[in-house]
Amino acid sequence: MSKTVAHQVAALLLQAKAIKLSVNKPFTWASGWKSPIYCDNRLTLSYPETRSLIKNQLAEAIRTHFTGVEAIAGVATAGIPQGALVADVLNLPFMYVRAKPKGHGMTNMIEGKLVKGQKTVLIEDLISTGGSSIKAAHALKEAGVNVLGMAAIFTYGFEVATNNFSEAGLQVVTLSNYAALLEEALQLNYISEKEMVQLKAWRVDPERWH
Repeated sequence: MSKTVAHQVAALLLQAKAIKLSVNKPFTWASGWKSPIYCDNRLTLSYPETRSLIKNQLAEAIRTHFTGVEAIAGVATAGIPQGALVADVLNLPFMYVRAKPKGHGMTNMIEGKLVKGQKTVLIEDLISTGGSSIKAAHALKEAGVNVLGMAAIFTYGFEVATNNFSEAGLQVVTLSNYAALLEEALQLNYISEKEMVQLKAWRVDPERWH
């Protein structure tokens, strides 16, 4: 039986050490949360086969879910290389959205040729709360771009993110997710059954998990 895309991508992220799991020595996020997982999907760029699979699967997801897409936009910074790769596969124009306007020159927040009304899909590498993605989508909409939605490599699947995207009216598709990751991690003996319980508990209440 072949693996689903979600499980296949999760396995590749683990193998590339783009995702690290550590229940006993948790990581500290910028938000202050203690977390048993750390994700840096930029590492996938260093593995040609993994990079190729991810860009092609993102392109396929966009073809499937966002009919009539005319441009791709990457969310700075990690979404920039992923978005450029996907735009190349789809033979579409590419632009990227900064976290804040550039402090000199043209003071651009959006870099690249911007066409008002252009049907555009955002690319992000990772979804946590969805804040940076929604900010980027808002910037594009304010500039007159028609944002169809967003495609990302991985999501933690937090309820707050789901609610935020719903309120923003932003459709999101992802290649892989936290549930598929845990199943692959257990299958690969990356974690134990006991650690699985803790990892599931963190996902339910990350702010108070310890």
